[in-house]
Amino acid sequence: MKAIRADELAPGQATSVMLEGTNVALFNIDGTFHAVENKCAHRAGPLAEGFVSGNVVFCPWHDWQFDVTTGVCINAPGVQVRSFSVSVRDGDVLVDVTGVR
Repeated sequence: MKAIRADELAPGQATSVMLEGTNVALFNIDGTFHAVENKCAHRAGPLAEGFVSGNVVFCPWHDWQFDVTTGVCINAPGVQVRSFSVSVRDGDVLVDVTGVR
């Protein structure tokens, strides 16, 4: 499903989009797009509003850290958020929210 145009999100930036009832945090990491559920596993903080460093987003509420390429929590082993497959076609960023990566 189309989330945004690729040129709408600069490298190192994040945004949130609602796709089929799922709030998705979308990240542009060095020109490659990644998507995870926009809800921290700790207290449901909005990950798209967090600080991004490399491929890690820091939750803006309590600083939990997630690898945006996998959804795995860096500082709490065994914890993760859903991640979604992303592709770019004809300048559109497409996110598959029906299947979890």
